[in-house]
Amino acid sequence: MARAAARLPLARIVEAYGDHDMAAPSAAAVLATRGILELSGADARTFLQGLVTADLGRLAPDRAIWAALLTAQGRCLAEFALVEDGPRILLDVERAGLEALARRLALYKLRAAVTIDDRSAAWTVLALPDPAAADRFGLPAERGACRRLDDALVFVDPRLAALGVRALVPTDRRDAFLAAQALAPVDAALWDRHRLALGVPEGALDLPPEKALAVESGFLELDIVSLTKGCFVGQELTARMAHRGLAKRRLVPVRVEGPLPPPGTIVRLDGREVGEVRSGRDDRALALLRLEALSAGPLEADGARLRPELPGWIELGEKSLT
Repeated sequence: MARAAARLPLARIVEAYGDHDMAAPSAAAVLATRGILELSGADARTFLQGLVTADLGRLAPDRAIWAALLTAQGRCLAEFALVEDGPRILLDVERAGLEALARRLALYKLRAAVTIDDRSAAWTVLALPDPAAADRFGLPAERGACRRLDDALVFVDPRLAALGVRALVPTDRRDAFLAAQALAPVDAALWDRHRLALGVPEGALDLPPEKALAVESGFLELDIVSLTKGCFVGQELTARMAHRGLAKRRLVPVRVEGPLPPPGTIVRLDGREVGEVRSGRDDRALALLRLEALSAGPLEADGARLRPELPGWIELGEKSLT
């Protein structure tokens, strides 16, 4: 069954993308599609703790986290990194969904002492898709490790250390930061190839708002959901899926042979619908697939053949709930 699907260790996946300069140690991908939402005020931390999936008790000057805001039915509205910046909490979120997230948070605010501001113009988000990038900044190679570097905030990706390092840099200091760190700005395509090869979802194409379920999307393994922190919006259904093994599909990386299918393309097995393609680039994509299709191949999507290649972090046993 699904356990027989091809699995690749993270190191081998990283090597496989060497022909794309994926792990070039001097490259910093400029993520223009990301924005920054700033939460400040005496109640900001407790306000978020009752809403999002991650435990805000773990957020600290030396520890970034990744979290999601779900609907009451446990479906993802948005996912984002959280970084502590003095008295403020910065949310690194997809820019296209930032306004909707700010509105949703404002609905929950009531009388809480929280101010919500769009600070996207003030900050630039960079990604260094090099598993060894932590060394460059004196960070331990563990997910979420964070530090301030002058006026920038740098942290190992809280979802998977192999993703590399992210940096929130004041926009007016971006060029100075890159020069000081001997980094070359590159297109975000470099980041996409790295992320897709490792099978990590990000943004609305991978996690369609009000559609994607946390357990199916790997949020438990990626440390985006805490089932021990207490209540959060959508907690009941998420916990039930986790503990009862109710997930019948998983979002997984696939190798694409043929033309890259656009997001939303139906995946078929012997003519039967078994899933759909999410985001992709070159010969890599993410696809939400029924578990029985993971090792049943060949899979077909709009004339292309798809071959699931599961990295070691994806668990199809007890924890990931099949």
